[in-house]
Amino acid sequence: MKAAIITGLNQTPVYGDFAEPVADSGEELIAVTAAALTHLTKSRASGSHYSADRVFPAVVGVDGVGKTKDGRRVYFTLPAAPFGAMAEKTRVRSSHCIPIPDGLDDVTAAAIANPGMSCWAALVERARLQPGETVLVNGATGAAGRLAVQVAKHLGATKVIATGRDQDAVEKLTAFGADAVIPFHLDDSDPSSVTKYEHALQEQFSEGVDVVLDYLWGKSAETIMISAAKAGPEGRAIRFVQIGEMSNQKVELSGAAFRSSALVLMGSGINSVPFTALLAAIRGVFQAVNPAKLKIYTKAVPLSQVEKTWNADTGPDRVVFLPGK
Repeated sequence: MKAAIITGLNQTPVYGDFAEPVADSGEELIAVTAAALTHLTKSRASGSHYSADRVFPAVVGVDGVGKTKDGRRVYFTLPAAPFGAMAEKTRVRSSHCIPIPDGLDDVTAAAIANPGMSCWAALVERARLQPGETVLVNGATGAAGRLAVQVAKHLGATKVIATGRDQDAVEKLTAFGADAVIPFHLDDSDPSSVTKYEHALQEQFSEGVDVVLDYLWGKSAETIMISAAKAGPEGRAIRFVQIGEMSNQKVELSGAAFRSSALVLMGSGINSVPFTALLAAIRGVFQAVNPAKLKIYTKAVPLSQVEKTWNADTGPDRVVFLPGK
């Protein structure tokens, strides 16, 4: 069968032939129709993610959409190594599959599952968001952060604040439900850039923020935590949920930031959230797509173009590979 294959760490997958999988007892043999290119897929393929299998040669791809042998259309996740989602066929535990609602097309389902799961699980399982609360999304201009703004609104947040490094992209988030936007450009050589960001954040925290979803980590997350300590209402708990590290930076934070605020720091992802809850989050997102009019930009690409697309800049589009093309 045709597949996207890697033979070692930090490689770009190549399109080639790979042995077809054979499903064991308790598994499904899936004819794959769509598989999205996500940060999780890329980091697992490079071996940098803590959940990476590091089995080679292997087919890349963490999750996707396809049909079972009996014709059911399903979303699947975590295929058994060395098989992955970016192939004409894969094998997956039956318990790792969920049905796709009628009216939700394969490309959208594949594209929205991972970013939708990350924010839904963070808000529902970790932060325990309550209707009427305020949510700040740090790093909201990417596909995941943009979806998080929409999901937070759908789950009952009355105010959503969006931050990001691209001013034009941040300002456009009002069309996705953001009530306030804070663009930032943090430069260690220009202390005023940090001060400006702190002041904008403190204004929001003084009015009350209940949940922070952080997709960036690094200096921006550090500034948020410091601003929360300086300006947050006394005793008001702020649940800070760490989801991604797109900044590739570390956080340097004194203990005073925690002692002087009711900041609760937690992570959300594989292992910190039960697997059954992650699947439930994806079901929730699938069911919300149409009633909540969730938007995600997609770009369908033949799997044969995986090598030239893997590291390409596709802007706001979530690339979805189509096996067999």
